Amino acid sequence: MNEKNNGRSPHKELERRIARKEQRKLWARRHEKERVWFGLGTFGIVGWSVTVPTLLGLALGLWIDATWPSRYSWTLMLLIGGILLGCWNAWYWVSQEQARIQQELEEMSPEETADSS
Repeated sequence: MNEKNNGRSPHKELERRIARKEQRKLWARRHEKERVWFGLGTFGIVGWSVTVPTLLGLALGLWIDATWPSRYSWTLMLLIGGILLGCWNAWYWVSQEQARIQQELEEMSPEETADSS
């Protein structure tokens, strides 16, 4: 008996692998339309997540510079702050979605996670 199988039958291991691949293919077919919309939605969410804080920071900076002139450029500082806030917001949203997808995949094949440990 092979040591890589940890005492399991090679036929059972092959059956598990085939069943896992079949489950992934079925899952992918069921979520095919969702993935297209999810991809387009991701582009939109990431774009707006960066754009809105950037424009708000820019508008606020322009207003502060016009209202209270100073030697510091509030426009530039708030523009950079808006960009950083937008990038953090986009990163947070994408990481949340990645965690959700990973959880779905783990729930799909619970025996696989037990086998990999």
